[in-house]
Amino acid sequence: MQMPNNEPVTFTRDCEAVLIPAGDTVEIPVGTHGNVTQALGGSFTVYIAGNLIRIAGENADAIGKDAPEPLKLPDGATGDDVEALVWEQMQTVFDPEIPINLVDLGLIYHCDFDHSDPDKRVVSIDMTLTAPGCGMGDILLDDVKSKVRMVPTIARVDVDLVFDPPWTMEMMSDAAKLQVGML
Repeated sequence: MQMPNNEPVTFTRDCEAVLIPAGDTVEIPVGTHGNVTQALGGSFTVYIAGNLIRIAGENADAIGKDAPEPLKLPDGATGDDVEALVWEQMQTVFDPEIPINLVDLGLIYHCDFDHSDPDKRVVSIDMTLTAPGCGMGDILLDDVKSKVRMVPTIARVDVDLVFDPPWTMEMMSDAAKLQVGML
């Protein structure tokens, strides 16, 4: 769900948030006013007093928004169905500063599935960051893990942060390049 830029919000309860781009956890007190600058993938970027903060989807109610709906697989879902839903979930993890998902940014290098137990599947993911010192790295890694864990039948998600090969803008999808004016 994309919202108009600068939609005003007021926090209806104290809320844990993450300071962008440092990645530090902060507490936003009830009554704080801000403006939603990005609402993609179930999380929200809010501008408050000169700072950008990220509100996780499970805290959406603090700014009067709905949390994401639980995921469902169709009856008789195959391994391919599960894999497709995992990739869809990874496409809901967005860079908190720009409205491009990690898959289109080219940050997901590898995704492997163990379907040996169809009720307890294991997913192994290699991902990188646009810059090794990114303060949001741990947050993005946790987002990928938690979003993939939401897929029914996924029992474990292993995400490794790798920097070889180093990420370059050429790894972005054509859609992402078009969005940032590279095409």
